[in-house]
Amino acid sequence: MRDFLKGRDKIGIEAARKSGRILIENFEKISKISKKPDGTLVTNVDLKMEKEIVKVIRAKFPKDEILSEENNYPVKNSPFRWIIDPLDGTHNFIRGINIVGTSIALEFNREVIMGIIHMPFAKELYFAAKGCGSYLNNKKISVSNRELKETTLIYDSNIINEQKTVILQHLKRLKGKVFIMRMFGSTARSLSYIAEGKADLEIEYTDKLWDFAAGAILIEEAGGRFTSHDGKKWNTDSKDYIASNGVVHNQILKIINSSKKGKK
Repeated sequence: MRDFLKGRDKIGIEAARKSGRILIENFEKISKISKKPDGTLVTNVDLKMEKEIVKVIRAKFPKDEILSEENNYPVKNSPFRWIIDPLDGTHNFIRGINIVGTSIALEFNREVIMGIIHMPFAKELYFAAKGCGSYLNNKKISVSNRELKETTLIYDSNIINEQKTVILQHLKRLKGKVFIMRMFGSTARSLSYIAEGKADLEIEYTDKLWDFAAGAILIEEAGGRFTSHDGKKWNTDSKDYIASNGVVHNQILKIINSSKKGKK
């Protein structure tokens, strides 16, 4: 069923599980924390996990390209590119909050065709491949069918960045329209919850590709929708997005876009 991946599904899962063991073994044992140019933090554990993931991939597929959060890797002009967030939820991890995981996606000719999210503390491994559905621990999953008034909304928590005015404006327009709002500090956690129907909607403004690529295909293969704020299909250049169960998607697009028109 997944022959088009040519064994990359098994390698991706192996890499995710091995990095998860490193994550658990090093929980509350951080030896170094550094600040990156964009102000976010990185630990020695992020780097150790990334190194292990890359090692596993390169042992089997040395010609594949790699895009990862913490380091730059040589361009090899391969149609296959791995998109890696070794430790999603670094700020949670630093504070001893175990809502953390690994996100690995695979791209072929600039289209994401596979996504893996591993949440090791919850013992959850999510997998999706193009046209093959989404799975949690080998059991098929699907998004919810909740309407907007019943929706659990996961919202962008980065309200100190340059988009804060728009973020707060949109949030104000959502007031009273959804049931409740959550912020988990981990995109991998948030998107995986939408894919399996535990949450229904997420709105983000400045995420990076490695944050959401695996989660995006998980949600789509689970029957949900994932678009940019203007309703266009997401791609590897996207930064803002709406991820949903599909039921509420058009309503949210209308709210977001009417907010922008109101601002003008």
